[in-house]
Amino acid sequence: MSSLDATRAELALLVLYLNKAEARDKICRAIQYGSKFVSNGQAGPAQNVDKSTSLARKVFRLFKFVNDLHALISPPVQGTPLPLILVGKSKNALLSTFLFLDQIVWAGRTGIYKNKERTELIGRISLFCWMGSSACSTLVELAELVRLYNSMKKLEKELKGEDKHGNPQYLVKVKQSNERLLSLIKASMDIVVAVGLLQLAPKKVTPRVTGSFGFITSLISCYQLLPALAKSKAT
Repeated sequence: MSSLDATRAELALLVLYLNKAEARDKICRAIQYGSKFVSNGQAGPAQNVDKSTSLARKVFRLFKFVNDLHALISPPVQGTPLPLILVGKSKNALLSTFLFLDQIVWAGRTGIYKNKERTELIGRISLFCWMGSSACSTLVELAELVRLYNSMKKLEKELKGEDKHGNPQYLVKVKQSNERLLSLIKASMDIVVAVGLLQLAPKKVTPRVTGSFGFITSLISCYQLLPALAKSKAT
């Protein structure tokens, strides 16, 4: 393959990536929280970028609550323990509620909905829902990691003296474990971001801490949305 063909292939992957509304949203999220880190809550250009990007992102999320509403009413994966199903469904319900309420917040901040006090109240409720969904995600990913670890140990015993790293089934489980671990880190860090946005611990979780954690989780989300081929190149 010539260098021109390679460049075309890479550009095609980039176009495919940027055509995803979710990818554009996460890129804007990285800009938003990066600006929050720079501004540290102080008035200026960085804070203006933070606020304008936050408002712009809400357009990407219009009617997105339907995704988690569909996941909420969909049957669970066979063999999943009941407590894990309940936590997963709670996550879907909370995230769907957050995304639905966020549309009202967008309407309030653009002047479509005129009640400012109610808009602020709905905004806080929506953030509490997001924090709850992040907590549920943390529990789900932690439980799934434990399940994967146990299945990997069982597979190791079955393989006995064989090279486990040459076993396709074991490699798939390792890949799943790495993906779950990354999602666990992201979900747990998003709890801190929610605490910062709600100002539940303003002395410890400052705008700069919120911005740094939000920027990191945004980069994780951007990576998770990469096509499989691009991920293999990145690693």
